Amino acid sequence: MKIFPSSIQLQTGQGISLHDLMPDLKKTIARSGIRNGFVTVTSQHTTTAIAINEHEPRLIEDIKAFLTRLIPPRDRYLHNDIALRDCPPDEPENAHSHLAAMLLGSSEVVTLADGEMVLGQYQSVMLYELDGPRMRRVSVQVYGE
Repeated sequence: MKIFPSSIQLQTGQGISLHDLMPDLKKTIARSGIRNGFVTVTSQHTTTAIAINEHEPRLIEDIKAFLTRLIPPRDRYLHNDIALRDCPPDEPENAHSHLAAMLLGSSEVVTLADGEMVLGQYQSVMLYELDGPRMRRVSVQVYGE
């Protein structure tokens, strides 16, 4: 079995933003030379998530609104009491982002067959930025033969 490690770096948008990783993942798979196996995609940040969903502009706006209603950024969270934490003074109040990331998850594993990710017609692997804008890094490993 061959293992091909890689990563994707991207600048994310303000607040909650969703980013389609498929173009970069397809390039990584092609470079790997692996035809059959699987691909793991893992966020390297605690205020981002990796999830499979449809990359459609109106749905993206619905997702952003849903997450904001589910975990309101202005609610009181202990993590946001910066004065009581051992952290830099410019640390953002981002407990809501950590909670959303926990619910969404930090990684996905997708089957690879004949050099293609096995996903449904409208599915994309996406990075969910929950506390942007920031420079983000996603770990990608392609395993197989």
